[in-house]
Amino acid sequence: MPARVLVAKPGLDGHDRGAKIIARTLRDAGFEVVFTGIRQRIEDIVTIALQEDVALVGLSILSGAHIALTARTIEALRAADAGDIAVVVGGTIPPADVPKLLEAGAAAVFPTGTPLDEVVTRVRELTAASTTS
Repeated sequence: MPARVLVAKPGLDGHDRGAKIIARTLRDAGFEVVFTGIRQRIEDIVTIALQEDVALVGLSILSGAHIALTARTIEALRAADAGDIAVVVGGTIPPADVPKLLEAGAAAVFPTGTPLDEVVTRVRELTAASTTS
């Protein structure tokens, strides 16, 4: 059974081309992908993650609010007793912010330009770890 992942666009960012590319790439790599569409509230992302029983949430953020949105998503998942769901984040992320996102609990960070095969490999590693724990 393929791992189920959620690709989400939190906040007011209305650009979803990159998220759709990631969703399609993961689907083509054998993942079952749930895509939320744009302008999602953190609470709704967490609800969807729980309802769909995903192993991983991928946040696509271009708005510059990546640190706050990622931290809030991780906190909300933990509050919902779903802290075992890995959270990864991609988008327009300055290199200086990568350590901050990892410290906030992101399992991986994919700045713009990350090769798609690298994203697939890391998501595969993270979802394999979640199914064996």
